[in-house]
Amino acid sequence: MAILKIKVSENGSIVLPLEIRQKLGIEVGDEVLLEWLEDSAEMRLITHKMHLQKAKKLVQQYTKPKQSVVDELIAERRVAAKYE
Repeated sequence: MAILKIKVSENGSIVLPLEIRQKLGIEVGDEVLLEWLEDSAEMRLITHKMHLQKAKKLVQQYTKPKQSVVDELIAERRVAAKYE
């Protein structure tokens, strides 16, 4: 883990160092997510791509390996349709 010291401007802006932007793939105009961790009073900067990967991992915990969630939903809908 790296700790970087950055300044906050009068209007609340911060500048992310070039090295960090490059490592995270952040380009001019990109939007990032700022996650506030109230329990530890910390903030975490996350790119949309990182957030999606995190969500995918969470979903994968509840799905069978190599099974499409869409295919599973379609199969469930077909079974439900038989009983309607």
